Amino acid sequence: MDAQLKRGLLDVCVLAAIKNEDSYGYKIIKDLKPYIELSESTLYTVLKRLEAAKMLTVRTAEHDGRLRKYYRITEDGSGRIEDFKREWKEVISIYRFVVKEDGHE
Repeated sequence: MDAQLKRGLLDVCVLAAIKNEDSYGYKIIKDLKPYIELSESTLYTVLKRLEAAKMLTVRTAEHDGRLRKYYRITEDGSGRIEDFKREWKEVISIYRFVVKEDGHE
């Protein structure tokens, strides 16, 4: 898969994982596991990129005597999910064209 496409998909997957409630690294990985395999190092790279783009915010809170970072989606992050939904319709249309040309449908 194209690296840029994969990067964009990972960003949207992480945003979708936190869109309904604040979450933390291990839980995000666990929530995404049925859909996509994601290492901790990749996740934290994505989270840093999304924070820099102001698509999420980070807060630190104590949990069981340890500090844990919680991530919250911002309005920009929610907007990115909506943009993705609109863009994906075009990608699906292109995919159907390519598959049709191969004789599959």
